[in-house]
Amino acid sequence: MVRLTPPDFQRLEQAASLNVYVGGGELNVAVAAARLGVSSRWVSRLPDNSLGRVIAARAREQGVDPYVDWSSDGRAGLYFAELGAAPRASNVLYDRSESSISRIKPGKIDWRAVFEGARWFHVSGITPALSDSAAQVTAEALAAAKKAGLTVSYDLNYRSKLWSAEKARAVQEPLMEHVDVLITTEEDSRLVFGIAAPRNSYEHLSEEEYDPVARELQKRFGFQAIAVTLRENPLVWLNSWSAIVLAEGTLHRAPRYEVEIVDRIGAGDAFSGGLITARLDKQGWEQALRFATAASAIKHSIPGDFCLTTKAEVEQLLKGPSLRVSR
Repeated sequence: MVRLTPPDFQRLEQAASLNVYVGGGELNVAVAAARLGVSSRWVSRLPDNSLGRVIAARAREQGVDPYVDWSSDGRAGLYFAELGAAPRASNVLYDRSESSISRIKPGKIDWRAVFEGARWFHVSGITPALSDSAAQVTAEALAAAKKAGLTVSYDLNYRSKLWSAEKARAVQEPLMEHVDVLITTEEDSRLVFGIAAPRNSYEHLSEEEYDPVARELQKRFGFQAIAVTLRENPLVWLNSWSAIVLAEGTLHRAPRYEVEIVDRIGAGDAFSGGLITARLDKQGWEQALRFATAASAIKHSIPGDFCLTTKAEVEQLLKGPSLRVSR
């Protein structure tokens, strides 16, 4: 998608100019993985026009191989991100009706060719929310990935402005049979699957309370691993950020980072990219969780959807944060 953001915390109705970024759930993950050292390919359907070419070009700039079904119909999806400050929350306005990707049809993508040489496939719950046909292609892709022997991860990524929680559950529950690693938030597992922590407060989250949530998800769907990102947001631009992973019966907890937010959009995708990268690098679940949480903490400090960090920066943060100027 193309993202348009008013500068200087302005409201859309005030703006005389807009900052332009490119992003989107799976593309953000692919960029994070590429930046952190993993060859990545992103599959999409784009309009054969200037906006479509801009999106593909931004992917290539970050080292991602875009596998694009170019279309003469549809359009590039847009969204406007209005950045707030306490007590006014940030807000997203979608303009993506009839986008090219929403018109994708089963059988159009050669998944065997896409997955050649690949080890991991990642998709998010935003894609099947776009249309019934996009949901069918998501199911097609997941089944093809499992047939090809790939590890499959799925970020639940519920968006209430795209579909209802009831439809999200009805569409996505059958997809879970193909998923090895589920990535979710403290909120999405409750809204979509009805699995909630005993107490829910965005001001004070306890990792221990999400242990039973992860275990119930594992019991219901049989995932190899479940990752839950945890955000405390007492203020819009000052959050606490952490995560847990339940894998092979063991619960792992990441350190908690206090983040001063420049732009939180894409932080969850950065977590997914970091987790995938670390696991493909043969790191254990404890180490992979720490790496992913550190990468996503850094993303909060970067404008735009992409996590423009490096493996060295993440490893430095894992050794201990320093706010001194690097000279």
